[in-house]
Parts: sequence; structure tokens; C-alpha cells
Amino acid sequence: MSRIALDAADIRILAAVQQNGQLSKSRLADIVNLSPTPCWTRLGKLKKAGLIKRYSAEIALDSIVSLSKVIVTVSLANHRKQNFECFEAHIRDEDDVVECIATGGGTDYVMKVVSRDLSSFQDMMEVMLSAELGIDRYMTYIVTREVKSASPNLSRLLPEPKG
Repeated sequence: MSRIALDAADIRILAAVQQNGQLSKSRLADIVNLSPTPCWTRLGKLKKAGLIKRYSAEIALDSIVSLSKVIVTVSLANHRKQNFECFEAHIRDEDDVVECIATGGGTDYVMKVVSRDLSSFQDMMEVMLSAELGIDRYMTYIVTREVKSASPNLSRLLPEPKG
């Protein structure tokens, strides 16, 4: 995958959108310290390049409903391509799994699960185990509180500009 060259203004625009979601033309221009029309043009180019995947809102679910959050590590019994594809296809259709990453090392996947309650979580796991997904073992970790949940700081991840 080829990388897209970004300058400091592009990074400020991406950071502003990441932090605030959709913004008006004038508000975005104020935040990134550019005049509105060039700022809006740059935003359009960033969208067209596929750098902005979607806009979303972070809902305070805990204020609406009581729920259970569980981190699950999963190791598969076999490590052939079709084993991973089968497991991943099932996970993509599982509504309670809100995040799943494949990892190297001692476990194959780490999932973040949000369920109505622990009983619902256990029901989901029983369905997964009976679905013949090739799960060798899994470990569950009940989330007691979230200490930090944030998007990466773009300016710290991108290389320093040359010159």
C-alpha cells in the first residue's frame, strides 16, 4: 500500500476531524488555522484519497443501559489459512464483538466484547464453541473500568517533516 504525502496542514485537518467529527467549513478552518476555502478543498482531497473512513459519534452507553465488557483472547487449534478465514468470517457477523485483532505470539486473536450482561456474553461464547471454529482455548477478562480509550495522536505517529 503506497503512503500519501501529507504536510502539516493536512495533519492538522485530520487531527481536527478525528477529535471533533464533522465540522462546519469555518469551524474547521479556525481550528487548523487556514482560510475556509483552501481548508475545505484540502479536506475534500483527504476524503477522496480515502484517509477519512467515516464519521461517528461516541455514545455514552453507560448512561443509557447497564452492560458488560469483556476482553477475550482466542487461540486456534490449527493455523492454516482456512482456519483463520473461518474464525474471522464468524466474528465479522457477531454483533457483540466490537473489536477483534489478529496477533502474533502466544494467542491468535484479542477481542473486545460488549454484551447486555455476562449471561449474554456466555451465550455468545457457547455458540462460538459449538460452531466448530477451531477454537483451542480462550481466556476472558471482565472489564471493571475503562482507564483510557483514545484515538492515536497523529502528529506523534507521522514522521517529522524534512527540511
